[in-house]
Amino acid sequence: MIFITGDTHRNFSRIETFCKQFKTTVKDVMIILGDAGINNYGIEEDRKLKQTLCLLPLTLFCIHGNHEQRPQIIAGYAETIWHGGTVFIEPEYPNLLFAKDGEIFDFDGRKCIVIGGAYSVDKFFRLAHNLNWWEDEQPSDEIKVRVEKRLEKESWRVDVVLSHTCPLEYEPTEVFLPGISQSTVDKSTEQWLDTIEKRLQYDEWYCGHYHTSKKVDKLVFMYKDISAFEF
Repeated sequence: MIFITGDTHRNFSRIETFCKQFKTTVKDVMIILGDAGINNYGIEEDRKLKQTLCLLPLTLFCIHGNHEQRPQIIAGYAETIWHGGTVFIEPEYPNLLFAKDGEIFDFDGRKCIVIGGAYSVDKFFRLAHNLNWWEDEQPSDEIKVRVEKRLEKESWRVDVVLSHTCPLEYEPTEVFLPGISQSTVDKSTEQWLDTIEKRLQYDEWYCGHYHTSKKVDKLVFMYKDISAFEF
């Protein structure tokens, strides 16, 4: 079975409960729509979390968020092919997989493209308080080109989009933080996703990031809810 959920931010209690309730195995997959928080504090602290998660009877498939480091710049990660697409993996944690942006994965015969990253509205708070922030949190020009070339190869038709943030048109303004002026928020990723969404033929689009759960048109926002990834 394949399941999907929103941001976890290093808190995997709901997933642990889910595993016990449904008696999952490592053959089952949980898609996390960014901000899993597994690569967040540094090698030693993250290693402790990975050792715990490695014991879960489940495979975690993580999209890149904005509150975590990109695995490709961390020593020990290697690329491998999984479900037809490239993932980053550490050999000692074989059930913790991190999707490479712009790759298409085959889940039960459905083509799913991954587009991670977003801008952190708490960027300046984190910097002011010596908390981790990564300059490459948003997709680079190189990643954007890779995504668009991959979609061109598919004639701009996929079954599902898995992203962290959403196209600008679908921003859930009702959950914006009141203390943050939107004039200070870099929305270039959402603007770019808007151009993708308007051109792309797709069945469903899943995203996290906004800590809300709702569906608008074919776009599904997820947070703490867990759903079966079925069609």
